[in-house]
Amino acid sequence: MIPLSYYVAVSVVLFVIGLTGVLIRKNFLIILYAIELMLNAANINFVAFAHYAQDVTGQVVSLFIITIAAAEAAIGLAIIIVLFRKKATTNVDEINLLKW
Repeated sequence: MIPLSYYVAVSVVLFVIGLTGVLIRKNFLIILYAIELMLNAANINFVAFAHYAQDVTGQVVSLFIITIAAAEAAIGLAIIIVLFRKKATTNVDEINLLKW
């Protein structure tokens, strides 16, 4: 059986990769992918702790996070399409919503 600390370590690594992607990258699509990576890191933790606690609550919460992540991706991509049609860029630094 794999120890719980291995799952937590993988989750921490994924979360840190996602966090650096959000903080460093300037492309809106890459930022959305990094947020998805952070949500998946949280899902790993929920499922691992639910498995070791012999409870299904963490798995149910993980399913809710997956549905929220799907909705976030759909809305985020719609916003990217609208911004790309207006500004012709997906760079976050070049988008200034106060001046159209």
